[in-house]
Amino acid sequence: MQSLRHLYKIGRGPSSSHTMGPERAAQDFQLKYPAAHYYRVHLYGSLAATGVGHLTDWIIHETMRPKIVEIVWQADVVKKFHTNAMEFFACDVHHEVLGSQLYYSVGGGDIVVEGQGRQETADVYPFVDFHDMVQWSRNEQKELWEIVDTYEDETIWDFLQQVWDVMHTAVEEGLGKKGVLPGQLAVQRKAKLMYEQAIQEKNPKMRENKKIAAYAYAVSEQNADGGTIVTAPTCGACGVLPAVLYYLAHDCKYSNKQILQGLAVAGLVGNVIKRNASISGAEAGCQAEVGSACSMAAAAYGQMNQFPLAQIDTAAEIAMEHHLGLTCDPVAGFVQIPCIERNAVAALRAIDAAMLASVVSDSNHLCFDQVVQTMLETGRDLHEGYRETSLLGLAKFYQTKA
Repeated sequence: MQSLRHLYKIGRGPSSSHTMGPERAAQDFQLKYPAAHYYRVHLYGSLAATGVGHLTDWIIHETMRPKIVEIVWQADVVKKFHTNAMEFFACDVHHEVLGSQLYYSVGGGDIVVEGQGRQETADVYPFVDFHDMVQWSRNEQKELWEIVDTYEDETIWDFLQQVWDVMHTAVEEGLGKKGVLPGQLAVQRKAKLMYEQAIQEKNPKMRENKKIAAYAYAVSEQNADGGTIVTAPTCGACGVLPAVLYYLAHDCKYSNKQILQGLAVAGLVGNVIKRNASISGAEAGCQAEVGSACSMAAAAYGQMNQFPLAQIDTAAEIAMEHHLGLTCDPVAGFVQIPCIERNAVAALRAIDAAMLASVVSDSNHLCFDQVVQTMLETGRDLHEGYRETSLLGLAKFYQTKA
C-alpha cells in the first residue's frame, strides 16, 4: 500500500474527482503544450453529468488561465476505463490541433493518463489488507499507529500535523461563516447556527451531537464553497473525520499526539479501502466516499480510546456495513444536497459504530476486509444513475419537482 501522502491531499473543493483531478490533468497538459493558442476540453460521462455543480469547468479555467479554454460537455459518452474521463486538445491560432490527451479522474484527486495505466508509486506498506495489519500489530506487540511510524519516513508526522492543521482550520472557519453557498440551490450555511444552538442546549447528549454535526457541516460547507480542505478520503466526504477529531480535541481535550495517532490509523483504513475497493462515488456510489470516511473516523475513535485491535476492526466494519448500497445522487450536481447533511450523519454514526464495537466485537461474525469487498461488489451492481451522475435518486426527484 502507498504512503498516507497519497490518501490525504490538501486542496480546494468541492470534489476530489471533479475538481482536484481535473486540476491536476489541466496542469499536466498545459506543461506538455505551453505554446498552445487555446485549449479545448471534452468532459465525458459522470464528469460531464455533474461537472457544473462540482465546479469542474471553473477549476479548469482557473488552472489554465490566461489561456482561453473551450469546454465541451458530453455526458452521454462513457469511456470504458472509468466514467470520469476528460480529453484535452491543444490548438493553434488556426484552430489546428497540436496534440491531445485523454485523462481519467479515478477518485481522491488521482488521475490516470490514457495508455499509461495506473501509474502507482512505490508501496511503503507490505500489507494487502487490514487483517495483515492487525496480525503485524499482534506479532510485534505494537499499536496500529506504530505501523505508520515503522514504514513511513520520519517526516510523516510533520505531514499529518499539516493535515490536521488544515482540518482544524476548515472547522473553525466554517463555524464562523454565514451566507449562501454557490449554485442554483441557494443552500444556506448552517454550521454557525447549529453550533450556537448546541452551546445553548441543556441536554448533554443533544449538545454533544449538535456540536459534532456542526463541525461536519462547517468543513463540508467550506468544501462546497471551493475552500481548502483535506480529502478524507475524498472532498465529498471531507467533513466526517475532521468532525470526530475536532470533537475529541476541542471538547474532550485529547492531546495533539493522540489526534495524530488517530489520523494515522484512519489513514491505514482508508488505504485498505482505496487498494481493495474504491473511494470514488462515480465508481461505487457514496458508500465508497462517506462510508469509507465513516470507517476511517470509527477506527480513529477506537485508536484514540485505546480499543483492542479486534474492536478497532469491528468499529470500521460496522461503520461501513451500514452504508452499504448508499447512492451518490447529488441534487443538480452540487456537493450540497444530500452531501453536507450526510457528512454530519456519518460523523455521528462513526462514534456510534465504535461504541457498538466495544460491546459486540467478541461475537462479531464479519471482519472489515469482508465488508470492504462487499462494498466493491455492491458498487459495481449499482445502476450508473446512482453513481454520481445526478440522473436518479434524490437528483431525479428534484428535477421532477422543479
